[in-house]
Amino acid sequence: MNESQIPPLLSLREASEILKCHPNTLRLWDKKGILKAVRFGERRDRRYKKEDILKFLQGDKK
Repeated sequence: MNESQIPPLLSLREASEILKCHPNTLRLWDKKGILKAVRFGERRDRRYKKEDILKFLQGDKK
């Protein structure tokens, strides 16, 4: 998937597929502040910003 195909907000599953990691890893990173998620709705579903995912992939983890 190239950068132009990535939506502005990604679900937990989409982000884990792009980063090639388990969804529980993303949950842990969110909890530790490594890759913060935006929370939505009553269920507080996680969404990840495209810009944060791209920075993470480039190695800028801050």
